[in-house]
Amino acid sequence: MGKAQKKKISSDNIRKRKSTRDIKTNPFEVKINKQKFNILGRKTKHDRGLPGVSRSKSIKRRTETLLKEYQNKGKANKFLDKRFGEYDTTLTPDEKMTKRFSLEQQRQHTKKDIYNLNEDEDLTHYGQSLADIEKFNDVPDSDDEMEEKGLLSAEFTAAAHFGGGGLLQKKTASKQQGEEEEPAPKSRKELIDELIAKSKKEKYERQVQRDKAQELTEKLDKDWKEVHSLLAHKAPKKEREEEKPKAGDYDIIVRELFFDMKAQPSDRLKTKEELAKEEQERLQKLEAERMRRMRGEFVEKGNNKLKHMSADDLHDGFILEKTDNPCLVYKEGKLENFEEEEKKLASENEVENGEGEESDEDEDGEENQSEESDEDSHSDVEDDSHSDLGSDVESEKDSLAADEKPAQSTLTEESAPNEEARKAMMEAAKTELPFTFPVPESYADLKSLLTGHVSEEQGLIVERIQKCNHPSLAAGNKAKLEKLFGFLWEYIGELATRQPAELKTIDKMVPELNELSHLFPEAACSCVQSTLRQSMQELENQLQVKGRASFPGLDKLLYIKIAGALFPTSDFRHVVVTPALVYMSQIVTKCSVTLLRDVAAGLFVCCLFLDYVALSKRLIPEVINFLLGILHMAVPNKSTLGYTLVPPFKPSAKSSDLMVVKDKMAAKSWEMKPLSITQIQRVEQQDESQTVNFKLSCIALCLNLCKQCASLYRSLPSFREIINPLEMLLTSHLPVSDYPAQLQELYHKVLTEVQERPASYKPLEFEKKKPVPLKLFTPKIVEVSDYGRKRGGTRQEKERMRLIHKHKREFKGAVREIRKDAQFLARQKLSDIMERDAERKRKVKMLFHNLATQEGEWKVMKKKKRKL
Repeated sequence: MGKAQKKKISSDNIRKRKSTRDIKTNPFEVKINKQKFNILGRKTKHDRGLPGVSRSKSIKRRTETLLKEYQNKGKANKFLDKRFGEYDTTLTPDEKMTKRFSLEQQRQHTKKDIYNLNEDEDLTHYGQSLADIEKFNDVPDSDDEMEEKGLLSAEFTAAAHFGGGGLLQKKTASKQQGEEEEPAPKSRKELIDELIAKSKKEKYERQVQRDKAQELTEKLDKDWKEVHSLLAHKAPKKEREEEKPKAGDYDIIVRELFFDMKAQPSDRLKTKEELAKEEQERLQKLEAERMRRMRGEFVEKGNNKLKHMSADDLHDGFILEKTDNPCLVYKEGKLENFEEEEKKLASENEVENGEGEESDEDEDGEENQSEESDEDSHSDVEDDSHSDLGSDVESEKDSLAADEKPAQSTLTEESAPNEEARKAMMEAAKTELPFTFPVPESYADLKSLLTGHVSEEQGLIVERIQKCNHPSLAAGNKAKLEKLFGFLWEYIGELATRQPAELKTIDKMVPELNELSHLFPEAACSCVQSTLRQSMQELENQLQVKGRASFPGLDKLLYIKIAGALFPTSDFRHVVVTPALVYMSQIVTKCSVTLLRDVAAGLFVCCLFLDYVALSKRLIPEVINFLLGILHMAVPNKSTLGYTLVPPFKPSAKSSDLMVVKDKMAAKSWEMKPLSITQIQRVEQQDESQTVNFKLSCIALCLNLCKQCASLYRSLPSFREIINPLEMLLTSHLPVSDYPAQLQELYHKVLTEVQERPASYKPLEFEKKKPVPLKLFTPKIVEVSDYGRKRGGTRQEKERMRLIHKHKREFKGAVREIRKDAQFLARQKLSDIMERDAERKRKVKMLFHNLATQEGEWKVMKKKKRKL
């Protein structure tokens, strides 16, 4: 420790002594802890004292105890015998030495610092240190070992390369101590001759050894062949096969995967625009062929053209090609196949020869197949070889399959047709339906285009109009096809108003409407919305003028049904479906039921209601009220009712007995059949028996709808309240005994479905909690006898509380002391670091000072030398 540091410490001590002396003598430095209230029985501590005195005491105490322990940490002032087992009397001396040796070996092989990469380790190889191996101290044991390795001895090498010399003599003399002295050294020539003789000898011995090995090998091969021939007959083939390990399940699966077919690259999928373009080109090509047949032109084959022939041609490269195209024959004004005619003639000849039974059966089978293919064109498309010349009633698929082979229906030069066949072909082509159509500009154009054709042909025409005028083919096709949707929508309404309604044609038009609605959804929505808006306006006008409204016609009802097929009905709200539901609810609640036609129309609307809500399961109370009113019309005795009717039904009115069956004899001839929608138009023109059958059919349909409603709304919590009026009418008022047996059976099924109780589920409720009382302003008075201290009931409880409090207080005090100790040690460590840094700086400064002094002295000496 330097003088400056000693002076600094002494000055600090003096300053501290002065400060403590001043504090003790200065009355203003005395600290007084005042209390706001004087509490009886409470002892006060440190209410009067000097600041810093207690702190200096604690620092002094830690300096005497904790600081000494920290400074003596890791130091030992006595010798301890730490040898293993030195004071263990149970171990023998040999066991002690063995254990000490093993511990020493472990200590040598363990790294002291796992993160020190520069630590030297003694690496070994087969028990030998690599450091010793690198010294190349592997001296051969004898000359024989060197000879085996193909090396020469040291004496021969030295003699051959260094000519003997005294070094070799000294080495041999050192090896043979105590023996007789060696003879005189040999000359260089003698040593070389001896070396050559010895190498020749060794070479000869190696050759002899190699020849012996070769002979033994040949002999062994010969003997092995003889033994092998004997061994081949000992073990059967089956046993050897059984000895082979069987392949496991995993190996079998791996082999199967290895031989599986690999995925082959496929052609990319074509876009809608490309498909539409190809379809247009195909239809245009077919139309061109039809026009050529109408003109009676031939089809020239490319194979019949003359080819250039050289003078050296030997005519040996020809190939007889067999044409698969059948010839066309017209017999009695009908187009027939020439090959089929030959088969028929052959079968007739077989019949004449006595083998006609089987051939007749075959001919009948072929005729039946041809008739079926004519009647059902959708099933036998590929078998029809001339479908493009057949009837125009075929669907588009038939024409597509037949159009792939247009050469079969054309006349070639080879067939050499006569004038009658040409005329027949031209007439058939004229009656054939064209393949391309323009988009009609108005409704009249569409109507004129479709008039005179059957239902299938009309659907085919509309389909070809869409394909030939796809929106991706031209810029103006989109606007034209949007108008086409409105024309078809109006055309369907006209078809429904005809007597009778052409429902088959409407079915063919609905798929085309669906296709157009997918292409142009906005135009389709606006068209259907305008129709619904107009229908609802008509209904409101009737109510304002007449006070009551009649059920709409068949065209309006079909519009609603088609709208449900074109647009999604499960949406919560839809721009088309939601107005349609509102319109249907107005129909069944505001239109009065006075005729049987009204009953059929209302039940049809109920069916549409259930179709609309089949997925969403939306509750429609108008349907249940309407079914209740229809069944109420079938009740003959209406004196006592246990249910309530809602408009448009009344308990007693002129039409309240509209559905009552009076002719029981006519009811016996009733059969359960589905109610046709066309009966809505002609139901009033029926006789008495037909009217009774119609009433029973309506009642059966009404019961079926009740069954559907019960199964649809069973999961609703208010199911019983909804279905109770209907259940009461079915059980107490409906005259089931007067109905036929089939209707009675249906009634019992519906009653079972209605009376079946749904699974009772407890509704979700919030968890019941104790109600929170209101805050009271009256103070709660609690008697405290110990002035704030907790007081136990028994002696043990008091002792337990006292120990807990003491433990808590001691724990806090220990934590506080530990923190103070840590702070004291941190300050001490920091002061040590500062002292070491100051000492280092002092030494560095002193070194720089010494170097500067030496440099100055050296410069002075240098100047003196220059002067000298």
